[in-house]
Parts: sequence; structure tokens; C-alpha cells
Amino acid sequence: MHPQAKYFHAFNLFNERIGPVRFKKLLGYFSSMEQAWTNGGEQEFIAAGLETELAQDIASRRPQIDLDKELAKLAKENIGIITILDEDYPKLLKEIHDPPHIMYIKGALKPEDEFAIAVVGTRKLSTYGQQVASSLARELAQAGLTIVSGLALGIDTLAHLAALEQKTRTIAVVGSSLDRFSIFPPQNRSLAEKIAQNGALLSEYPLGSAALPHHFPSRNRVVSGLSLGAVIIEAPQKSGAIITANHALSQNREVFAVPGSIFSDNSGGPNNLIKIGAKLVTNSQDILEELNLKNLASNIAVAQIMPDNKQEELILKILSHDPLPVDLIVQETKMSAAQVGATLSLMEMKGKIKNLGGGQYVLAR
Repeated sequence: MHPQAKYFHAFNLFNERIGPVRFKKLLGYFSSMEQAWTNGGEQEFIAAGLETELAQDIASRRPQIDLDKELAKLAKENIGIITILDEDYPKLLKEIHDPPHIMYIKGALKPEDEFAIAVVGTRKLSTYGQQVASSLARELAQAGLTIVSGLALGIDTLAHLAALEQKTRTIAVVGSSLDRFSIFPPQNRSLAEKIAQNGALLSEYPLGSAALPHHFPSRNRVVSGLSLGAVIIEAPQKSGAIITANHALSQNREVFAVPGSIFSDNSGGPNNLIKIGAKLVTNSQDILEELNLKNLASNIAVAQIMPDNKQEELILKILSHDPLPVDLIVQETKMSAAQVGATLSLMEMKGKIKNLGGGQYVLAR
């Protein structure tokens, strides 16, 4: 967790009134979020660009907020914090014009999640939509793409389940907070726990936040922002899935649409997207070819074994898929035995290498 995380969280407690725009103002005026929280007064907040009423509210309520207790509440729910200052903040998401400055997470993001695709659609799906969603999401998961969706009933649920059945990565972005009593829809709370164990749950909202209507358009921009493109399977022309498609277009992402019957309201959204230029999709290869991801598995392997520091770089240069004993690693890297041991342990935890036993190591992928 970033050292500034608890201060981002502190400002995020103010009834959702501090989003990306106001966080930018605070970061532009103060040297850090810690300084803003500990030293900022009403007049400083106003000078930073916050409205007078909000500045007064923060200044008056701040003494009653115990940040250590707030973090303890999150820890009790196994919820972490990602801020825009974190090195592992999703690269694709940071590219959009209004990225979340703070997100709450259950589970973990991994380097391979840079190769992600959003799969979304209606809650009231047809048999055709059910077949397409399960088949297409399964094929994309098998190809190595992380499946991103919104945990909603219908198409979203099937997309997440397809990835879980393949034991591959999936990310759910929700319109409520992540504590077990707030997850929405409640019917998918068990699914949410499985996703957290095999991928990640993400939310912009602090503990106890209900799934309010205005949360979902905001949630949808994160779904598309995390992804290389968005696949719309079944959706009326006025629906959350089409909002996701519009966000994808504005974020310079690819938009894919599965055609459907001209007599079905659920086909109105994707059919219209195709009319205005979305890529018509009949199978996963249409998507992989458009994204130039035919060799996705090797792309992911490269992303996964990138070194995080000089010590890892030295070790990765000499490791291969042939076992190498630790004493040779010490000899070749000219690092101390203690330093090699500590670095190998961390690299194994990150999934970059495997310990075959007997002091023998290989690349994990």
C-alpha cells in the first residue's frame, strides 16, 4: 500500500464529493495528500479549488476521523487500496482522461492483466446471448486475455464464470463498496468471493457504499479503461453496456459487437454499434486479430518476467527453463548468498520463478 493511501482514503470518505477532478486540484495545490489532510485548512482547500461548503465540511469533520481505525476496517474485510501514485496502478486505466485516483481492491492485479478485454451486455439475456457470452468469453480466456466485466446479472455473470471455469484471470468492477454486505447485486456475492480468489474486485467507493444509480456509468468507464477493447454481446440501445461502449470509444479503445436479430430489442445496441463502425464479431479470432494478439501467450510471458529491480534483472539474465543451482546463481550474479536467497524468495512469491527443490531454480513461464 502506498504511504499516501490512507490520506487518499480520508478524502474519499466525504460522500463521494471528491472524485478525479477534485483530487487533481488537491494534488496540484499541496505537495502531497498527507500535507493536504494534516495541514490543509478551510481557506487552503478553497484556494486549491474546492467549493466553500465542501472545504468547511472537511475542516469540521476531519478531527473526528481516525485514519488508523478506518484502515483497520478495510483490513478486516481484506480490502486493499490502490492509488494513482502506485507503481502497479493499471497502465491502461491511467491513460484515460478521468482515471480514479483511489480504488479499493479485493484480490490482486497482475502484469498479465494488461492484456484484458471487457465483455458486457444486458441483464435480461436471451438463450442466444447466453450461448454467445459463455462461448466467446471462454475462448478469450483460453487465449490468455483477462476478462473484465461489471458483476451484473446476465452477460456480465456469464463472462466472469467462463474465466473462472478456465481457471484464468477475471476482474469485476462494482458499483458498490467491496464489503460483503454491500456487494451488488447480492445474488453475486458468492461469485464475487471466487473472483477475488482468482483475480480482483475493484471499486471506487468506501465501506458501506450502496449501489446507487449514478455509480454505474462511472463504474463502466473503469471497465473499459482497464481493457484493450470492449465486447458488447446483447444490449438495448439505452443500456449500461452501450454506456461502456461509448466510454471505450472516448478512451480510444476498440469496440466489438456481436450481431443479433433485427426483431430483438437486445440486438439494437450491438447492431447499431456495427452500423457506426464497431468491429462485427462472430468468434474470438475476430477480436484477437483486430488487437494483434495472435501470439498473446508469448506477450504475456514477456510481461510477467520483467524485473522489478537490478537484483531481479541479474537473476533473470541467467535463468532459463533448465534448472540452475543456487550456488551458480551466486557465482554468476556476483551477489551475496543472502541477497540471492532473499531475491529468489521474492521472485518465487511473484510467480516469476520456480524452486524445484534442492536449491534448483527455473523460470516459471
